[in-house]
Amino acid sequence: MSPSPVARAEIVVDLAVIRHNVATLRRAVDPEGAGTVRMMTVVKADGYGHGMVESAAAAREAGAEWLGVATVDEAMALRAAGDTGRVLCWLAVPGEGYADPVAADVDVTAATLPVLGEIAEAAHHLQRTARVQLKIDTGLSRGGATAADWPDLVAEAARLEERGLVRVTGIWSHFACSDEPDHPANDAQEEAFRHALDVAAAAGLRPEVRHLANSAGALLRPSSRFDLVRCGLASYGLDPAPGHTADLGLVPAMTVRATLALVKPIAAGAGVSYGHTWIAPQPTTVGLVPAGYGDGVPRHASNTAETWVGGKRRPVRGRICMDQFVVDLEGDQAEAGDEVVLFGIGRDGEPTAQDWAEACGTISYEIVTRIGGRFVRRHVQPDRGAEDPE
Repeated sequence: MSPSPVARAEIVVDLAVIRHNVATLRRAVDPEGAGTVRMMTVVKADGYGHGMVESAAAAREAGAEWLGVATVDEAMALRAAGDTGRVLCWLAVPGEGYADPVAADVDVTAATLPVLGEIAEAAHHLQRTARVQLKIDTGLSRGGATAADWPDLVAEAARLEERGLVRVTGIWSHFACSDEPDHPANDAQEEAFRHALDVAAAAGLRPEVRHLANSAGALLRPSSRFDLVRCGLASYGLDPAPGHTADLGLVPAMTVRATLALVKPIAAGAGVSYGHTWIAPQPTTVGLVPAGYGDGVPRHASNTAETWVGGKRRPVRGRICMDQFVVDLEGDQAEAGDEVVLFGIGRDGEPTAQDWAEACGTISYEIVTRIGGRFVRRHVQPDRGAEDPE
């Protein structure tokens, strides 16, 4: 597949692959097909860089009963795009307002009494019942109620349920170390979560779903699946716990590529890019890639990452610039206009997002989520044709 003729650099997202991944994950977490473990596909941060609305639609088609987002704005964007299924959002600041998500039947998260009060106030004003999920901090020390505050939170939620202002649809938490399956925090967090569920049950709460597992937890810790799992990164075909997860047949959905803007020879001793952090040890040819850190190409990839040109891996030479970077073609024949793949599926040997993550000392989540800027994003569905580029 050649790059779009109008795109000097593009992100191509295969929605059929996302459908495949979500369906594969559903089978993995519910191997008997009993329907006891439901699937939430997390589409926050613009679908981890893959396009939130398009990824959400693909996940729904593959059977995802829930979608997960961070912010109210993201939830409302899904509703505006026509999604009518269950959506959970979990990140808001005091005073942000809950009228819109309550009116749109979005499940919202409360971890403190003030937030629960704001949700109930919105429900009272709208004269409807808000769907609320309560979050307990089991050891991540990020969002969620503390163990000390949890009894008061669930007691108040039960009182609000009796008044008809809220319906507690879920209780949940989040792992800190699920990508390290032997880390003792995993046992401790699951134990703390089960205790929190007992406290909530004693208060009279009967949630629809209880959920703790993210992608890594869902795949590596069956005991943590409860009623629902939240799969984000794995839905896009990337490994949430490199070195630990079995090969389920997940496929990366994103390919990032560009058109070489220029190819030229350089002499031995020539310095490349700002600071001359790479000096050519011998005569070579270099290619100019028209994308840089202004487009989310990590500057940490300077002199460490590889690309794919002409059927071979080609190293990045010198510093990544704001708009462009240089790759070493090592004297091979290439021309301006040839395709360069930054990362993709990896099936033919091209670098993957995980390769770039390792080159940059980060995680693949960051690689795919930050890429963007002036890249044109295009969604394709091999069985249905391509959608319009963004």
